[in-house]
Amino acid sequence: MARRPAEPAAPSTAKELKDLLWKSADKLRGSMDASQYKDVVLGLVFLKYVSDAFDERRGQIRSELTEEGYDESTIVETLEDRDEYTGSQVFWVPAPSRWAYLAANAKGTPDKSTGELVDDAMRRLMEENKPLTGTLPQVFNRQSVDMRRLSELIDLLNGARFTGSGATRARDLLGEVYEYFLEKFARAEGKRGGEFYTPAGVVRVLVEVLRPTSGRVYDPCCGSGGMFVQAEKFLESHHRSPGSISVYGQELNERTWRMAKMNLAIHGILGNLGPTWGDTFARDLHPELKADVIMANPPFNIKDWSRREDDARWAYGVPPAGNANYAWLQHILSKLAPDGQAGVVMANGSMSSNSGGEGKIRAEMVEADVLSCMVALPTQLFRSTGIPVCVWFLAKDKGSARTTLTDRRGETLFIDARNLGHMVDRAERALSDDDIARIAGTFAAWRGIEGEYEDVPGFCRSVPTAEIKAAGYALTPGRYVGTAAAEDDGEPLDEKIERLVKELVEAMDESDRLDAVVREQLRKIAQ
Repeated sequence: MARRPAEPAAPSTAKELKDLLWKSADKLRGSMDASQYKDVVLGLVFLKYVSDAFDERRGQIRSELTEEGYDESTIVETLEDRDEYTGSQVFWVPAPSRWAYLAANAKGTPDKSTGELVDDAMRRLMEENKPLTGTLPQVFNRQSVDMRRLSELIDLLNGARFTGSGATRARDLLGEVYEYFLEKFARAEGKRGGEFYTPAGVVRVLVEVLRPTSGRVYDPCCGSGGMFVQAEKFLESHHRSPGSISVYGQELNERTWRMAKMNLAIHGILGNLGPTWGDTFARDLHPELKADVIMANPPFNIKDWSRREDDARWAYGVPPAGNANYAWLQHILSKLAPDGQAGVVMANGSMSSNSGGEGKIRAEMVEADVLSCMVALPTQLFRSTGIPVCVWFLAKDKGSARTTLTDRRGETLFIDARNLGHMVDRAERALSDDDIARIAGTFAAWRGIEGEYEDVPGFCRSVPTAEIKAAGYALTPGRYVGTAAAEDDGEPLDEKIERLVKELVEAMDESDRLDAVVREQLRKIAQ
């Protein structure tokens, strides 16, 4: 009797599980284009999350009613009361959309294929939950989707749990898987992937500097929602409830808007991303919003954008038609509350460009004292672009009414972080926890939140507005922070000069000798 082949060992770590899921999902690629492939995989992960949350809440209801002594008929009736779920911020999942049903029918039913079952699950889930209307993909029954591999992926996701971890841990893990897939898709799609995904290290710089612990948090070009997810993680690490902040966002791209809606839901974040996708410049979906914290990574150097010269947002000057960088900065300033703060990722050219009147706009912003800090980041943080980037930190009131903060009116902090980070491969650099902590800690000390601030040659310096004006309002940190102090190696200067001159002369002599050898060999070849 033939022995069955041994089943592969179950993944024992989150990384192993994510890698396994990615490899399995990658089998689906086939003839699908990248956007459809992304919709299929992320849609399934989202459906698994929603169903797990529903099952967890269902178990809680049964446990509570059993402890209170209710009979089985009452318990069964209550288990089908949708208010018991929506009141706990859990989506109501109709029976055909529940993961247990899909897993049991992963190879299809006599009258429906696997793809039809998943499409139907998505449609019914949206019908039963208005916040999900128009959000979920229904692309699973197309000819380009391999039904066998779709069934395999459902089976694999069905086992995506750690033994004894509980439903809550399983849902947290699915959140990690969703973020992991977003990053992998962004890398696979190259430049286009950068439209929806900002590297986690860059997002963390914004979050750790701005410290969004309460109030309204806004992103006018929110991509897949990474800024909001990192803000929620910041709250968790500081033992704050996710409900401490209210999230508002807007996104132009339809597919990306849908990804963001799913991403927020899978992380348990209640966010207002508007009733639909839309152009922030053409139609602001949050016209009355004044935000306490704004974090954004707008698309760089947009040449074709919805520009109106009479727009009230252009308080510091009308942005040029050929570049939207200063339109984004002014839109963000217009949305800040009186004591709000913002962090905006920009291309380095924004710090010194004078084309199209940008220099005059920048001068007006500096003179209005709305720039708190300028950070130059290292290159290659974005796999999708080689353009070096910086972060503008903005504030309408650097004087602050809060007694714990230092009055920094008339000053701007410059941080040159170009030498930070490490290469994770030949194409991409990443910031370490220590790198991010150094940037955030420097800003916190400068604002008087914690620690004592000191200028550090080559890294940071607090600069008065008059000096920035004298430099033509250029905002490149390297212009102001100077160079790092050289370490004293103990060698007297005159002796060092004598040694270096001797070494240089010896090197020049050797160069002359080698030059003569090369010329002699060339002469022999020519004969």
